[in-house]
Amino acid sequence: MKEECLICKAPLEYLNEDVLMECSICHKQEMSKTRCVKGHYVCNECHTKGIDAVIGLCLKEESCNPIEIVRKMMDMPFCHMHGPEHHIMVGAALLTAYHNAGGEIDLPKALSEMISRGSKVPGGACGFWGACGAGISAGQFLAIVTESTPLAVEPWGLSNRMTAKALESIGKNGGPRCCKRDSYLAIIEAIKFTNEKLGIKMELNQATCSRSHMNNQCIEEACLFHKKAKKKVAFICVHNSCRSQIAEALGKHLASDVFESYSAGTETKPKIN
Repeated sequence: MKEECLICKAPLEYLNEDVLMECSICHKQEMSKTRCVKGHYVCNECHTKGIDAVIGLCLKEESCNPIEIVRKMMDMPFCHMHGPEHHIMVGAALLTAYHNAGGEIDLPKALSEMISRGSKVPGGACGFWGACGAGISAGQFLAIVTESTPLAVEPWGLSNRMTAKALESIGKNGGPRCCKRDSYLAIIEAIKFTNEKLGIKMELNQATCSRSHMNNQCIEEACLFHKKAKKKVAFICVHNSCRSQIAEALGKHLASDVFESYSAGTETKPKIN
């Protein structure tokens, strides 16, 4: 079922400027740009109610695969198709997998800190700030494990580079926003960066989305994680002058409905054959 508003399931609308709104659940009044087309507004605190349950899940988790862990969080009652809960979930899944892969952190303390930091990134930051909360969450994860502060040297740089890499991947894939897709992209970048810079190797497997039917703005086959998205296959030889090009052409001719074909070489040549 496709739904957006937590109150009436109606589509959301995003305003260009903040207006005073009253949360339909707790009745707190605050400035916001987001409401449903029928006027309902839900504050960040109410939208993420129940997020503390991730601590119990993470402390019992033995997996080193943050994609696997975040998918379990997505199945929990507090998690909606879109919302600021993902700004916490990404970092929490990464902290858990990092710990299980041998990273030396106080996991309960780290998870509590992740909830504190992630909850401060509002819903809609991706569009209004130009910085997706899932990407920011990946940077917060690295800041926590490296104990970064504004006065730190290497940890400060690593944390900002982590955020930049996650946002670059999210931005390249384009909009409209999908909190599931953006969470996966941020986690994948964090896995690679953590292995390269910290030497902790978390597990990574291909994520496949099972929630496209719930997303009014799903880009379907254009999404890397859509179940109908085609795999990309590269045919490699030395100079990409004959065999690999023939294989690419045959792949496009015979199996274009199954995968996308490319060709490349491993060495350069001074001239084209």
